[in-house]
Amino acid sequence: MVSKLERILQKILENTTPTFEKKKRVLALAKKLTRKVEEVALKAELDVEVRVEGSIAKNTWLRESPDIDIFMRVPSTVPREAFGTTCLDIARKATAGAEQIERFAEHPYLEAVIDETRVNIVPCYRVKKGEWKSATDRTPFHTDYVKPLLNEKICNEIRLLKRFMKGIGVYGAEIKVGGFSGYLCELLVLFYGSFLQVLKAASSWKARTFIDLEGYYDRPADELHLVFEEPLVIIDPVDKERNAASAVRQERLDEFVAASRVLLDKPSTQLFYPSKTKPLSSEELLQAVRKRGSSLIFIQFGKVKAVSDILWGQLYKSQRSLRKLVRQRDFRIARDAVWSDEKNLNIFLLEVEHRFLPPLKKHLGPPLEKRNECKKFLRKHIGSPRTLSGPRIEEGRWVVEIVRKHTSVIELLEAKLKGGGRNAGVAKLVSQAVAMNLKILVNEEILTTYSHNQDFAKFLTEYVKGKSKWLN
Repeated sequence: MVSKLERILQKILENTTPTFEKKKRVLALAKKLTRKVEEVALKAELDVEVRVEGSIAKNTWLRESPDIDIFMRVPSTVPREAFGTTCLDIARKATAGAEQIERFAEHPYLEAVIDETRVNIVPCYRVKKGEWKSATDRTPFHTDYVKPLLNEKICNEIRLLKRFMKGIGVYGAEIKVGGFSGYLCELLVLFYGSFLQVLKAASSWKARTFIDLEGYYDRPADELHLVFEEPLVIIDPVDKERNAASAVRQERLDEFVAASRVLLDKPSTQLFYPSKTKPLSSEELLQAVRKRGSSLIFIQFGKVKAVSDILWGQLYKSQRSLRKLVRQRDFRIARDAVWSDEKNLNIFLLEVEHRFLPPLKKHLGPPLEKRNECKKFLRKHIGSPRTLSGPRIEEGRWVVEIVRKHTSVIELLEAKLKGGGRNAGVAKLVSQAVAMNLKILVNEEILTTYSHNQDFAKFLTEYVKGKSKWLN
């Protein structure tokens, strides 16, 4: 008798496995673009080996997202600057007439959209294994490692894992997501044997998990915790000094573990294809905000001049600094988040339990045994206009009550973000955008932005609901 989970997985495979016609069309496009890149490179007198890499080369791609990765392998003598000049120029000419976007990982590459298919043309060095000059040099070796280990069944198991990770929002190694790459999905299935075995194993993963497919280390659990700091460590089969899971953030790992348990316990297509978010009406949003009784602080600013990975790196760094700033001033944060359309609008969201604090702040001084520190403390606080009460001794140490410099979280943020907020730890490019165009809004003051931006409305709706979309 076929179980409910087996029926669901069969249905997912029917939706995600490329049809014969689609596979034929995508492979033909990949072949055509490979030849075009070769022709343009020849005219540019650049010695390149052009290869199709990634999921298309390995037949592990999903029907709905046939990304074509074309790699230009250049001699190691080519200067790195050529990646952003000569190589980019070749990629642009090879995809002339298509929508083109310059992307940046460790170095520039070109993304183009052709026949509704995303194409990435990426330069890398043609090197021997282990003699890496750029991060992308490993990719051809990844393809060569994985391909001989695949068959139709394993490819389908990988498709299931990719679709599952997409459904729960943990797929993608880019900084914005901080999740699992396609290569990582392939390694997990190869190690455990199937999609369900991956989920069963993940359901029991400990605080730190170590996987070493090639057995480079005699005792991975004993040795690798000294070398790698990440919560999930999967040794790259083509480079024993690299963690293939280094991009996976703790929260994405936690979500994967939790969602794996949910699917095994209560199988549902919801985890593969969650319902689309319908934004709350303005009145519904206001009701939800009032019900919380907290203060939602929106730090809104304009365009940051940076490509996606750089942008999100700077946003997350700034988010951590703002969180630290607010907490250090005794405002209790319930939750915080960051949103960006990656074009013209960026928003930090800080939800504090109380917008205002009392003027009085109790400040603990040094214990009595620290004689010199006690003298400095007394000199600072006796007669100070900020001293409300004290100094006095409580439980063996000096104590004073002082007037807070900022009793309003809005006043604090306005003061610290004036001029961009570099001194408050705001990242450089974000700081430049903040200095140019900053609004600090509270609760219902965000309604104009909410009403005029559908994507932000979805984000804020999901925030106030606070429930994982893949939960039934």
